Amino acid sequence: MRFERSIEIAVPPEQAYAVYADVERWPEWTASVESVERLDEGPLRVGSSAKVKQPRLPGQQWVVTAVDEGRSFAWETRGVGIVSLGIHELEPTPTGCRATAIVEMTGWMAPIAGRAARGLIDAYLKLETEGLKRRCED
Repeated sequence: MRFERSIEIAVPPEQAYAVYADVERWPEWTASVESVERLDEGPLRVGSSAKVKQPRLPGQQWVVTAVDEGRSFAWETRGVGIVSLGIHELEPTPTGCRATAIVEMTGWMAPIAGRAARGLIDAYLKLETEGLKRRCED
């Protein structure tokens, strides 16, 4: 199952990436995240991990699986019968960038969990993208 939301932001991708990749500060600009605790130091890199707590969901450990510095990163969390991948992309546009937040769910439980959580995931992606826009443009 795949969920996706994009928004136009009037700053260059590198500037938006600096906000996006500073995951410990997400609770300051999106209500979709209550807390983030990095489990390592330095810039996000493949293998970096963090404990993330979101409203109405149990805390989960997310591990970074891909980084394109200044443009995107992806991280995943695993549970019984499900792998959730969060992808955070920034594409240049003539007036700044387009930010896209994606959640992909795989595994035998993904269809059930995805249908059950569709509304919550859509709401959180909206909060994330709109919060990122506000933070970057203020």
